[in-house]
Order: sequence, then structure tokens, then C-alpha cells
Amino acid sequence: MTTINVAGVTVDTRHFINGERVASDETFTNTSPIDASPLGEISRGGQREVDLAVAAARAAFPGWAATSPHDRAAIMHKIADLVEERVSDLANVETMDNGALLRSHLRGVMPRVAHNFRFFADYLVNDLGHPDFETRGHNNHVSWDPSGVAALITPWNAPLMLATWKIAPALAAGDTVVLKPAEWTPLTASLFADITAEAGLPAGVFNVVQGYGKEAGAALVAHPDLSRISFTGSVPTAKSIARAAADNLTPCSFELGGKSPCIVLGDADLELAATLAVEQYDNAGQVCLSGTRILVHEDIADAFAEAFKAKVATLRQGDPRDIETDIGPQVHRVHFERIKGFVDRAKDGGANIVFGGAPNAELGGLYFAPTLVKNPEVDSEIVTQEVFGPVLTMQTFRTDEEVVGMANGTEFGLAAIVVSGNRDHADAIAKQLVAGTIWVNCFFVRDLRAPFGGSKKSGVGREGGTWSFDFYADVKNTVFSPNGWKE
Repeated sequence: MTTINVAGVTVDTRHFINGERVASDETFTNTSPIDASPLGEISRGGQREVDLAVAAARAAFPGWAATSPHDRAAIMHKIADLVEERVSDLANVETMDNGALLRSHLRGVMPRVAHNFRFFADYLVNDLGHPDFETRGHNNHVSWDPSGVAALITPWNAPLMLATWKIAPALAAGDTVVLKPAEWTPLTASLFADITAEAGLPAGVFNVVQGYGKEAGAALVAHPDLSRISFTGSVPTAKSIARAAADNLTPCSFELGGKSPCIVLGDADLELAATLAVEQYDNAGQVCLSGTRILVHEDIADAFAEAFKAKVATLRQGDPRDIETDIGPQVHRVHFERIKGFVDRAKDGGANIVFGGAPNAELGGLYFAPTLVKNPEVDSEIVTQEVFGPVLTMQTFRTDEEVVGMANGTEFGLAAIVVSGNRDHADAIAKQLVAGTIWVNCFFVRDLRAPFGGSKKSGVGREGGTWSFDFYADVKNTVFSPNGWKE
């Protein structure tokens, strides 16, 4: 069977290579985290499919690279138009595939997919540039040239939206693309491939190879004909990719894990602090940027804990297709067991579980109850390692110096949240934090003009705005002499 029906939408289960559908001899089973029901058998790619896709992208590159910025942008806007027309289809399919809230997909995630394309299309035409400058009478001109084939390996927690954070700037830069979506959530990438074809994107410019990381992913990142690799996922996988890329000196951009602090200073608005803390359970805790370590000044810790617990009690966990649901299931049984293992080990170590700490007894399946672990040991696993589930920790501090040390005390540096009633105080703390993004009295405000990425083991490089073009393009400086001209 080459197509399946998911939430009333027909999805092709084959790879998308050179503008055509390509089947593999082997398949893998795709299941829904909502009820563990099988959604269908997906073509399982490997070296053969990767070679075909990279060859197609390489052959299509000269034509796409020669396409003018305005023409590239026009096709990208057409893609955005078609995404907007199919928001409902994309949202319903992705909710079935990864268990994230349907209301979030409808209202925010899928519209953001279209926005990603519009932003980079417009940025290419209107904003990409550097003022010419002189050196001893010589004129310097900076330009961004298409670099070649970009391999994009994307995660399962917001599959299509996070993929288009990469696809859009790569295409805008004039690169051709081979996408390897996460094997747990391949369906909207397939739908999106159809959209690109309908929009008139030339064959071979965008390709999708489905499969396991150790097969399709490994073959892709080791391919000698790549010009760029961009990956979002775990630190161990990034290390493997870096080793493979090193043999070909392929430049890499990595957005990796996080263990971000949510700092509640003594002068914070408690209502705001509790509201922001509850938001860290978003997407069942499967958000790399989440402030999972709540650090509260000891003077307000009890009052904060009461306000926080009261807000958590209002959260409704259940079927993500229900518009009233606040927290859905974990994405996959393997990941669910990983989360449960972290919590079980914390319990065995004597951790104080304030609430949650186990699967939701009423729902069963892959629904893990929102959990708070209070005052765990500073160097314990639950504090230092990324759980990537609805599991938060709460610790107290006395001084600014102490909280800065706690905040910076992990191997990660992706994001941080600071809640304070005093701008100068918040700014003084923020300046000392090691993180790629810091939110002050807010959370999840993301502007595509801003640099995005992590420090320490949270990533390598930055993307967004000009930073994206700096990665996906070959940046060139042309120096013109004032001498030697005959005309």
C-alpha cells in the first residue's frame, strides 16, 4: 500500500525523490501516540534512497542556484499559500502522528510553517545584505552564494514547523535539500513534499527520505556530495553526525538539548511567575527550550509553590484532539519509558515528588502525569540531564550569586527564563547566564530575525535572519580596486 488515510487525509508513504514517489523494499510501522493504533507502513530508506536523493539534489542545484532571488521568493510564497489552505489537514495528521495538541497545531504551529517560508522569502529579497566598505580606496562587496546540497535531519516534537525552520532558509539561500524526518513522525513531511510540487518547486530541489537514523540518517550525513548538514536532536546523535561529517569537512549546524533554568527572583510577580512556570509543561514537556529547573528565592518559595500547584491542578490531560485538552501523551513508548526511568530513579534516590511522578492512572497508555520534584540534589540526574517530558524540578536559593551558579551549573546552555519585578535586577542576572536565548518575564517569544541556537552542549552555530544565510550560503567578499579600469 503506497497511501494511508489519517484523520481523513490521504498521505503517501513513499519517499519523495526528484519530484517522484519512490518505494523501498522494506517498511517500518508508524503508530499514533494517542491510542497506540497503527497508522500505516512507511517506506524505510537506506543507502540506495539517500544516494538517489542526493544525486537528484545535486543535479537540480545549478538551476535552482541560478534562479533569481525574486523568483525563489515567489515560489516560497506559493508554498506558504498552499500550507495555509491545508492547515486543517496538516494539523490533524500531525496530531495523530506525534500527539501534540490539535488546537496548538491549528492556531499556532501550522500557521507558523507558512510564516517561516514568508519570512525567509522576504528576508532574501529585502533584508539580506551588508553595506559596501572601503579599504585603502578599494571597495569591498559582501554576497551570499548558494552552497549546494543541504541535508536536514529534524525532530519529532514539532515535526513540520521545526523542519521548515531549516527548509525555508536553505531554499531561500539557493540550496537544494534532502530532508530526513524523525522516524516516529514522518507524515507531515510527506504532505509537505506534495505541497512543494504543487507550488512549482522544480524536481530535485526538495527531497524526503524516510527511515531510521542508523540507516537513512547515517548514510545521509556521511555522503560526500553534501555542502551543509543541519540537525536538531540529542547530543549523542550530534557527536555521531560530527564524526561522519568530519571525513568530508561538511559544515554542521546543531540545535541540541537543554536543561534550562526558570529563575524566580525575590521581587517577582508571583502570579506571573506561576503562569510562566506552568507553561513549561507545554507539549507534554517535549520542548527543548523549556525552563524545567525552577529556581525560586527562598523568601517566596512557599507562596510560589502554592500558586504553581493551584495552576497545575487546572490542567486537563487527555486526548489531544479535544480542544479542551492542555496536555497530551508522550510521542512514543520508547520515550515514555525513558521519562519514567528518570522519575523512578529520582524516587529511588529519595527525591520529594510533590505531585505526579507516574503515568496518568486514569488514561493509561503514553500519558505521563505532570510532575514536580522538589529540592533534589544539585548534582542529581534529574537536575543535570534532559528528561524531555512533563517533569519539572524546584530548588531554592538565597543570593544572586548562588542562583547564577545553579543556573549555569549544567552542561547545557540553550535558554533561560528570568522573572523579576525590577528591570535592572533582571538585566544583571540575564547578563551572567550562559544561554542562547533568555526570556525576561515571558516565554517562547521567537522572532525569526533573532539568532537561535545554544551554548555549551546545547548546540553549535546560530540560525535565524542573516545567521541562517551565513550557514546555508557561501559568504563571499569581492574587493574592487580603483585602478586598472579602461572605461
